Amino acid sequence: MSASLFRRNAALGARRAFSTTAPRPVAKISIIGNLADTPELQETSSGREIIRYAVASNSGSKNNRQTSWFRVASFAEGPSRDYLLALPKGCMVFVEGDASMSTYEDAESGKTRSSLNILQRSIDVLKRPHQLPEESQ
Repeated sequence: MSASLFRRNAALGARRAFSTTAPRPVAKISIIGNLADTPELQETSSGREIIRYAVASNSGSKNNRQTSWFRVASFAEGPSRDYLLALPKGCMVFVEGDASMSTYEDAESGKTRSSLNILQRSIDVLKRPHQLPEESQ
């Protein structure tokens, strides 16, 4: 009897005590890598501004190094937008975001393709690229 009571109380304690909102499934992704280029400001078809950038993440040993490229989108506004747009190519960043898959038809081949979409939730700069001191004239 005490074992069943313990299991029931343990199950009750495992509920989402930290939030009053209903749980919803969401895929999260964390990436550590280098900015492939400076982030670019673009406009969506609805006229909303979006910042797009790519992150290159390396894995494997020196002899078998592989690079994965991740395209990231951000709807950052205000100072966060300005900060993101000012990041130079080569910055090592830690990006957290929501991940989703979408399918589309390739206009050239007519084949159905899949794409990983990453919507940035946060970005932290871990290391800025080395800049050589400017030579005096």
